Amino acid sequence: MGVLEAIILGIVQGLTEFLPVSSSGHLQLAKELLGVEIENNLAFDVMLHAGTVLSTIVVLWSEVWWLIKGIFSRGMNDEKSYFLKLVISMIPVGIVGFLLRDHMDAMLASEYIMVIVGAMLLLTSLLLSFAYYARPRQRATISYRDAFIIGLSQAVATMPGLSRSGTTIATGLLLGNEKGAVATFSFLMVLAPILGQTLLDVVDGGFAVTGISIEALIAGFISAFVVGCLACRFMIGVVKRGKLIWFAIYCAIVGCIAIGTYIF
Repeated sequence: MGVLEAIILGIVQGLTEFLPVSSSGHLQLAKELLGVEIENNLAFDVMLHAGTVLSTIVVLWSEVWWLIKGIFSRGMNDEKSYFLKLVISMIPVGIVGFLLRDHMDAMLASEYIMVIVGAMLLLTSLLLSFAYYARPRQRATISYRDAFIIGLSQAVATMPGLSRSGTTIATGLLLGNEKGAVATFSFLMVLAPILGQTLLDVVDGGFAVTGISIEALIAGFISAFVVGCLACRFMIGVVKRGKLIWFAIYCAIVGCIAIGTYIF
């Protein structure tokens, strides 16, 4: 893998981690187009995820710092309550990751992966459409119950092609939560699962670097970070303005293309 391919994949990761279009699905499509086996190079995968995690922290630093200060203060407060909701939301995906990880890896290696990705992109389109046309009463505070349900949707979104951000944001909106609150909660709740998954990968396989230069690793990290910062800010604004329907249309088109590449 060269520097240019690493930059392209970093851009894809940075964009699709936050836009409701499925990072796993688009990375799979990018891999097919570039002829790069990114899942076989743990070091590069870790660098891409590190870039998007850092971009989330940078863009949402005020919320992250608010949580950190509140967690280490005395007594129960809003910050600790919010942190507890984040923890609750992470439980389902943790269970799915622990129990079904090998099955997910096998699915990615399946000859039918493009059909699976396409079908899940179509499902993402359907969820975003429902969220766009639904008009439930908006609550500014996400409840413990809603946090768990949003967490369940994140666990389901481990399917390749089903957008994590799109699924969690759509679920939060359909439950009647305020748009900005849902977007922030969605991006914060993914930090621990990404870090946890990366740690498990490193423990299982080691931090091996094969077929890629240090320059390409750095290029992938930087492009994922920079584009991730822009995409995160952009997506928060999109959710607040309620413009998810355009992503629904996009996912429907790409989903059909993905299925078409397998059939034809």
